[in-house]
Amino acid sequence: MKFRPCVDIHNGQVKQIVGDSLRDEGDVAIDNFVSEHSAGYYAALFQRKNLTGGHIVLLNSVDSPQYEATKRQALEALSVWPGGMQVGGGVTAENAESWIRAGASHVVVTTYAFTGGKINYEHLEALRSAVGKEHIVLDVSCKKREKGSAHYFIVTDRWQNMSDVELNRETLETLSEYCDEYLIHAADVEGRQRGIEAGVVEILGEYDGLPMVYAGGVRAAADISRIKLLGRNRLDVTIGSALELFGGSLSLDDVIAACNAGH
Repeated sequence: MKFRPCVDIHNGQVKQIVGDSLRDEGDVAIDNFVSEHSAGYYAALFQRKNLTGGHIVLLNSVDSPQYEATKRQALEALSVWPGGMQVGGGVTAENAESWIRAGASHVVVTTYAFTGGKINYEHLEALRSAVGKEHIVLDVSCKKREKGSAHYFIVTDRWQNMSDVELNRETLETLSEYCDEYLIHAADVEGRQRGIEAGVVEILGEYDGLPMVYAGGVRAAADISRIKLLGRNRLDVTIGSALELFGGSLSLDDVIAACNAGH
């Protein structure tokens, strides 16, 4: 298991938010942490630690008045560490190449790939033609449609809209020809530090294909061990709000050690 860092940017600031609190109207969210540092500061830190494969996420919609300030932060981080991080948020076939030229190793895509609640194969093919599958990460973040259900469905538009596409091994196998890896936020627990979404981890553990990065609910080293077990050691992990860097209690070095344990 590798630790994959994250830098979430909202309203021009590096933040950690409660995942399902984000609303485009008014650009509001419940903040867990608002940093005094720029995105470039974190990119430099992760570069020193050689933590490759992390992601930068722009949490404002492209038509938000705050989007340009958020984009500037993302571009700063990419300029600090060219080729070291991925970037997502409003990515389409039309702008994906510009992000790669700006220094992103991959573009992270959700909403463009799932429109009208369905997989949009036309968009996926256009994206693959634009930058190649080796530069694409599909964000298949998910939520339960019904409380108590064992089924999770991919959510789009910064986790605000539920698609009809279920997260399962078959979906991951189908989409694998269009991407290089997967990023999966368990949106029901994202930013809450109440423990992982075990059901999501178990579903991901059934797929043995492309690299996968799980996010959501990690609050202690024991959660990392549980992800290894339930995910059959097939997942990497990203942690936001629980890190000391972002106002939590887990040190970055301890997290890296816990991820490397047993290797």
